[in-house]
Amino acid sequence: MTKIGEDTKVTLDLKTIGMIVGFAISLSSMYFVLQADIAKAMTLPEPEVTSTEFQYKDQIIREAIITTQEDVQEMKETLKLLEMRLYEISKK
Repeated sequence: MTKIGEDTKVTLDLKTIGMIVGFAISLSSMYFVLQADIAKAMTLPEPEVTSTEFQYKDQIIREAIITTQEDVQEMKETLKLLEMRLYEISKK
């Protein structure tokens, strides 16, 4: 088993050193570009909601509420029918 210490010799050729330097430069440049993109995104204005878009969303929500109300009403009617049937069965 080899031990790493003061007497250990590490030999690197020029190609390996170039790859290490290139990797460090590309990593640092990616970091700074990412930081710049984040700073730019923080200053951009939020998209405005147009009145047409708001009307469409409002209409969709209202239709969903009406549909849900109709479904609940149907469930209430079914529940009443089931309660009446159970009451008739329990009387017998």
